[in-house]
Amino acid sequence: MMLVIGGFENLFVKSIRTNKLFGNIDSFKKVIKQKLLFYTMLFFYLFNRNRKPTTTLKHTYIYAILLLVFTTSCKEKQTNNKQKQLPRIAIAGLGIESSTFSPALSTEEAFHAKIGDSVYTRYPFLQMDSLLRQRAEWIPTLVGKSLPGGTVTREAYESLVRKSLTMLKENGPYDGLFFDIHGAMSVVGLDDPEGDLIARICDVIGDDVLVSTSMDLHGNVSERLGMHSDLITCYRMAPHEDAIESKKRAVTNLIDRLENGKGKPAYKAWVPVPILLPGEKTSTRIEPGKSLYAKIPDITKQDGVIDAAIWIGYAWADEPRNHAVVMVTGDDKEQVEKGAKKIAQSFWYVRKQFEFVAPTTTLNESLKLALASDKKPYIISDMGDNPTAGGAGDVTWTLKELLARPEFKSKNGKTLIYASIPGPEFVAKAKEIGIGGKIKAEAGATVDSRFAGPLMLDGTITAIKEGDTNAEIEVVVKVGNIDVIVTKKRKPYHHLSDFTNLGLNPKEADILVVKIGYLVPELYDIRGDWTMALTPGGVDQDLNRLGYKRIKRPMFPLDSDMENPDLSVRWLPASNAKE
Repeated sequence: MMLVIGGFENLFVKSIRTNKLFGNIDSFKKVIKQKLLFYTMLFFYLFNRNRKPTTTLKHTYIYAILLLVFTTSCKEKQTNNKQKQLPRIAIAGLGIESSTFSPALSTEEAFHAKIGDSVYTRYPFLQMDSLLRQRAEWIPTLVGKSLPGGTVTREAYESLVRKSLTMLKENGPYDGLFFDIHGAMSVVGLDDPEGDLIARICDVIGDDVLVSTSMDLHGNVSERLGMHSDLITCYRMAPHEDAIESKKRAVTNLIDRLENGKGKPAYKAWVPVPILLPGEKTSTRIEPGKSLYAKIPDITKQDGVIDAAIWIGYAWADEPRNHAVVMVTGDDKEQVEKGAKKIAQSFWYVRKQFEFVAPTTTLNESLKLALASDKKPYIISDMGDNPTAGGAGDVTWTLKELLARPEFKSKNGKTLIYASIPGPEFVAKAKEIGIGGKIKAEAGATVDSRFAGPLMLDGTITAIKEGDTNAEIEVVVKVGNIDVIVTKKRKPYHHLSDFTNLGLNPKEADILVVKIGYLVPELYDIRGDWTMALTPGGVDQDLNRLGYKRIKRPMFPLDSDMENPDLSVRWLPASNAKE
């Protein structure tokens, strides 16, 4: 008997160490409990085997056996029920802000697509030990996010869509879909790519699946996208400090509706607002954007309302869907309609109050102010070619103007850091020469040469750094008093570490010129003073210079004297509505 027990015990211990016998933690726990009961019964038997059986002892054996059977069966049922109750939720999406006014084209590699479990790295709230992770069975498929840029090639789009649909088809069925997009993607020969994408996804997963869409507030919500999105939300802050919070809200709303059995909301109010403004005029740091977005929480607190959102829209694409939108979702028609009307009318009422978030003028005037200031660093936003808004990132017009200024050629003149200009051939040559060497080579204007051609940079190499996700290789060349950052591929410079990793100290520079619009938090916090320069490029802040041909007109502020629009609610049908 003891040999049998010993052999069984060895097998049990081995199985614990290897975890091969049990497969997963739930079955592991179940077996442990079963073995404890078994050993208890065995001990009881060995202890009493030489004793005279009694009725009580017989009953004890019976009760023990029944307990073992009952406990095992109950635990199996509970485990099975738990598994059955967990909703199966897929994750998919593509995100990019793409300017149709830029000659640049975005390819598939720009999206840095995450596939399978690598998708989780985008969502801190879905890590292994998170509560949200435990509330569902997650099926991450493909999520691709690109730096803003030019129009996406049709080949790149179709390739990414095909991969997404294949994975979704192979891993179904699903109860829900977390659809993570930006909302301002432009594709060659295709209007409303996000609307197209979600419609094609629903063709694969079925219209009964509950879809929760998360977006940037600078995205566009067409009727098609709104119809196929059961739950939909967007950021409430610009700059987007609440990006992760908004995505988490989209996921939480989705799981809540699956768990409580309410599913698709009864009502989706969609209100197009004929306003098209650049993000730099709609920051939530200042009025009227601050107060406008502050209205949302009160509406979402109303019984029967799930979520409310305001999309500013994307100003640098010329498509019929490019305009502001308000959406409210919920189960109480009256509250949903009331909330949507209130926000839309409030938006229209304050339309003329939107102003640039910082003093805005020409580059020449910005430089005059910077040179006269004793505050460090004086930051100038080179807005027209902002790569985080969709600019090509390689317009040389501003840098050409800077290099021509005598103030930056003097040894005792003010110091300036310029971030940045792509120049793959320049970078390759710099690598050959090495740090400390002299270099004379061209950079910039290989994509967008409409405003200035490639620039000859003649200076000393002070830094070379490899391995950046976006830039791949970065080079700093000192030309007079200007430290010019040249990259293999375009890159936005938003973090202090972007500079300090290159041996530059932006806090101590007299002037910092960055291809950006409104300042992201880290740059905003270090600014001594700040001006936004109206420079040329694919994301020109002077919308009148862009030459729209396809957006719906009239549109404020392009048609500043337009009559008050119809801001009544359009009710979007559920994605599974029967025609």
